[in-house]
Amino acid sequence: MNRQRADTVVGLLVAAVLIVGGALSWQAYQQQQAFEQMGSMMGTSMGAVHGTNQLWYVLGTLLVSAVLGGGYLAVRDDLTSTDVTVRSQNEMANPTDPEIAESPEEATQPDGAINPESQPQARVLDLLPDDERRILEPVLSSPGITQIELRDRSDFSKSKVSQTVSALEKRGLLYRERQGRTYRIYPSDDLQERSR
Repeated sequence: MNRQRADTVVGLLVAAVLIVGGALSWQAYQQQQAFEQMGSMMGTSMGAVHGTNQLWYVLGTLLVSAVLGGGYLAVRDDLTSTDVTVRSQNEMANPTDPEIAESPEEATQPDGAINPESQPQARVLDLLPDDERRILEPVLSSPGITQIELRDRSDFSKSKVSQTVSALEKRGLLYRERQGRTYRIYPSDDLQERSR
């Protein structure tokens, strides 16, 4: 679910809670007024007979709306961050997409920021999640690093290194060659050409 859709769903849910709570509050108010009128006609107080005070509905409505809205805002980034990861992976897989491709004018950075065209490694690393970045950085700085050395540098378990390297290999960012009981890992040819 993308962020805009999630925001719309939660906004509609909070609006529905406010509408239902407002209707219940109005109904309780009208009920209280009717009992007071009836009591004044009979000359007795009927304040203890009527139902729930409308203030409880108002407070309940506000509380439920605040919990829904605040709870969503607290987990909003976690719920929608998978879309950002998938989108960034798609951008890396298809850099010629017209929405992503930059014109030569946009590639110049007047304020001294890193130009992604001059340092494609920095751009690739910025798009990757932290665990993949921790695997790819040593491979870029030391091509031919063994998977055992990579495990030591990244402080990941043996299985985590193996899974992450496999994922990066499937996306074409690196490749590995068997050497005895381990693998030597190299950046992909395409990534090395862009870095020159």
